[in-house]
Amino acid sequence: MSLIKLAEKVRDIRSDIKVRRQVEERLKEFELIGKSDKLIWLREMTFCILVANFSALNAYNMALELERSGLLLYGKRQEIISLLRSMGHRFYNMRADFIVRARGTLDEVYSVLPRLPDFEARDWLRKRIKGFGMKEASHFLRNLGRKDLAIIDRHILKVLLKYGVIKDLPKTLTRKRYISLEKSLREVAEMCDLNLAELDLYLWYSETGFVFR
Repeated sequence: MSLIKLAEKVRDIRSDIKVRRQVEERLKEFELIGKSDKLIWLREMTFCILVANFSALNAYNMALELERSGLLLYGKRQEIISLLRSMGHRFYNMRADFIVRARGTLDEVYSVLPRLPDFEARDWLRKRIKGFGMKEASHFLRNLGRKDLAIIDRHILKVLLKYGVIKDLPKTLTRKRYISLEKSLREVAEMCDLNLAELDLYLWYSETGFVFR
């Protein structure tokens, strides 16, 4: 197995017109989010905080409920804890703390990010936002419409393991290792004439059977 085999798999998935349209629609949605107001940015930031080691669908539903209830912008830490706990998040205390802290940086994030290229933006976010590492920062930026960053989560790592790109599933990724794996994924994307944002959605589909975020 190799990067070439992985590229062949991605091309095969992409040949499905229905899946390709879903990917295209999702990427258009991300571009619109990048042009949206601060509340939408905070919702996406919150989703990226909640999804770490958790279900993507459940994390997004929680972010939506925080937005709908008004707690996202105005909720106290304990109120956010109560909502996350009631909806089944395992790490409700820590995630609530991260969300409140992220909310405090929102004006700065909204002002600074548009001025930074992808890689600088990612490094700035992971240093500035409590709860953000390389993956979370990449995820947030992709959901704002950025296209040249890889989101290396457990689903993507399983794909890389399956195709022999890595020998085992690492518990954590250093910045250096993350960038190395991102380089391998960029090679696959180039073989398929895709950007990394597109590739991520196809790889996610290959593991889960649906296109999400």
